Amino acid sequence: MSDYPQLLSELPSDWSILFIEEIGEVISGGTPSRSNPRYWGGDIPWVTPGEVTGLGRKCLEKTNEKITTEGLVRSGAKLLPPNSLLITTRASLGAAALNAAPATTNQGFKSIAFTKDFSADYYYHWSTKLKDELVRLASGTTFLEISGSQFRKICVPAPPHAEQLKIARILDTLDTQIQKTEALIAKLEKVKEGLLHDLLTRGIDENGQLRPSPEQAPELYKDSPLGLLPKDWSINNVASIGQVKGGKRLPYGHDYSSQETCFRYLRVTDFYGKPYCAGRLEPLDEATFNILSRYEIQPGDAFVSIAGSIGYFGIHSPADAESYRVILTENAARIVLNSSIHPEYFAFAMNSETSQKQVEAEKGTGGGVPKLALFRVEQILFPTPDYGEQKEIVKRATSLSSRIANERLRLDKMKAQKQGLMNDLLTGRVRVTPLLDQAQTPTPA
Repeated sequence: MSDYPQLLSELPSDWSILFIEEIGEVISGGTPSRSNPRYWGGDIPWVTPGEVTGLGRKCLEKTNEKITTEGLVRSGAKLLPPNSLLITTRASLGAAALNAAPATTNQGFKSIAFTKDFSADYYYHWSTKLKDELVRLASGTTFLEISGSQFRKICVPAPPHAEQLKIARILDTLDTQIQKTEALIAKLEKVKEGLLHDLLTRGIDENGQLRPSPEQAPELYKDSPLGLLPKDWSINNVASIGQVKGGKRLPYGHDYSSQETCFRYLRVTDFYGKPYCAGRLEPLDEATFNILSRYEIQPGDAFVSIAGSIGYFGIHSPADAESYRVILTENAARIVLNSSIHPEYFAFAMNSETSQKQVEAEKGTGGGVPKLALFRVEQILFPTPDYGEQKEIVKRATSLSSRIANERLRLDKMKAQKQGLMNDLLTGRVRVTPLLDQAQTPTPA
C-alpha cells in the first residue's frame, strides 16, 4: 500500500500541491521500425529503460543507440529538451534520470519537460518517492504500466522555486561525495586485485619486499602446476592441509529465533561477495543450536560455498567466535586447517583467480544448480610459502582491505545521511531557507 497521499498531506502549508501536468509537459516515447535502416544510426540519442535502471547517477550522457530525424518522426515520439526528467513507467517502474542533451526515449518512459518555475534537479530527487505510487496505479497482465493520463494526474509538491534549487543543491553535493567515494573504492579494489596477484605469485623476500618478477630474476622461480612460483614455495591441495566437512540445513519444524541470541546460522548469502560478520547473521534458539552443534564452525576454520553461488571462501575469525557460536548451512562446507596454514592467507589464496579457475573446472550440477562436491574441494591446489611469509602476505593484503572497509563504512554513512536528508528536505520537515539565510548573514564586527 502506498503511503504517498499521507506524505503529501504532511507537506508545509506554504507549499503547493500540483498535478505533474502542471509542472511541465509530459512526453511519451516511441520506437521506430527496426526494419527501416533510414531510422537508425543518426544523431538523436534514443533511451531505453535498462540504460536508466542501471545508471547509478543523475545525468544520462550517452545512449547505446541513436535514431535519425526521420526515425523520430515515424516513431511518434518527441524530442526532449536537455534536463528533462525521464521516468520508467512500463515493466520497470520509477527509475529516473535527467538527459544531458536533447534525446528521445522508447515507450517505456513518461518524461517531463519542465517549465521555468520548476527545478528538474528537485524533481529528480523527488522521483524516489514516486515508485510505490506508480506501482499502486499501474495495471497490466503481461507487465505493469502507467498510462499517460494517469501519470499526468499524479500529485507532486511544489515548494517555492528558490527552495527547490537549494534542496537540490544540498542533495547533489552529497551525491557527488557518494560517487567520488564509490569511484575510490573501485580504484582501491583494482589496486588490491593487482597487489594480491603479486603477493600470491611473488611473495615477500627476506628483506620484506616483493620479490623481483620472473622477468627480472628468473633464477628465483620454478615451474609448477599453478605457473611460475618462488622456488622455496610448495604446492598443496586442500586435503593435505585440513579436513573438509559439510554443513547442515535447519531441521524440519525449526526456524530462526525471534529473540536475539549468541547462536547464529550462516548461509551462503551471508558471505558470498561481501564481508562476513557473525553479528549480522540470523539467530537460532539454543535448542536448535544443540541439535546442530556438530556443524559448528570453530575459530580459524575456513568455509566455502558449494551450491548455487559456488567457490567463495571465508574465515570464521577468533573475534567473531568470542561473541557468537555459528552453525553452517548445507550449501557450504568448512575446512578445519592445520597449524601450518594461516587462515586468512588460505582465504586470499583460494579466492584468487588461479584457484577460482579450478573451482569452475571442478563444479557439477544438481537439478540445474551448480554444485561443488566435498571431494572436489579437497583437490583444489594452492601455493604455500612458509608460515612467516604467509603472515607477511596477510599483513600487506589486510592493510589495503582495511582501507577499503573504512571507505565502505564511510560510504554507508553518507548514504544513510542522504536518505535522512531526502526524507527531511524533500518533504519540508526541515526547511532549508532559514538555515541558509542564517549561514549567509554576516557576523557583526
